[in-house]
Amino acid sequence: MSSLLFTSQSSSNGVLEREFTVDGVPGVLWSPASGADRAPLILLAHGGGNHKKHPAMSGRARRLIDGCGFHVAVLDAPGHGDRPRTEHDEAEIAALFAARAAGEPEGPIVVRYNDHLAELAVPEYRAALDALQQLPEIGADGPVGFWGINMGTAIGIPFVASEPRVRAAVFGQHWPDTLAGKARRITVPVEFDLQWDDEHISREEGLALFDAFASAEKSLHVNSGKHKELPRFEADSAVRFFARHFGRPVATAA
Repeated sequence: MSSLLFTSQSSSNGVLEREFTVDGVPGVLWSPASGADRAPLILLAHGGGNHKKHPAMSGRARRLIDGCGFHVAVLDAPGHGDRPRTEHDEAEIAALFAARAAGEPEGPIVVRYNDHLAELAVPEYRAALDALQQLPEIGADGPVGFWGINMGTAIGIPFVASEPRVRAAVFGQHWPDTLAGKARRITVPVEFDLQWDDEHISREEGLALFDAFASAEKSLHVNSGKHKELPRFEADSAVRFFARHFGRPVATAA
């Protein structure tokens, strides 16, 4: 069994934040500060170049906690956040920056690098889930969801495809190249985000990945705008999506 070690704890505005490691991999668990009530766990995965406590992660966590009282956890991906970069990481990042400077497509490099990171991260997420489910406020039989966009999708699709404990997932904004085959093994409800004017991922590529999911219930959310212009209201939609599938009421603003 993987070892969960809490390394820090703080509380602010109704949210309890506990940093932890699982077999040396750093992560953070956010929970309602009001008590250790049983509630579903939503696993997050951050985007490329970000980290476990990036504002996108802490912001999504707060929405999930304030709206539904969920527990929320995320790990630093390999080579990100508090984890050192390897020579392979440095080489791939240099190749990405060189392509960007030359005006060449970034997709092939991102797809290749993210596929490599996913091979490392998927077993880490499985170990973290094993450990987190030992907590009484989460429990071994509690519902689990997954939410990851961009690189989070590259990690999330192979993870969810191989992890029967995940019952619903939110993905989006990635190429289908290495993921479509894995998406065909996913049958849980899926919400998928796509930017219609994405300068990196073509509409055809985005639609191909959405089409690959074998889920009987899948919802495509398309918005105008470029790659980094995903509307913030899609985060609220994701909260409602998880609430619906896990039977949780959604709190309304006072």
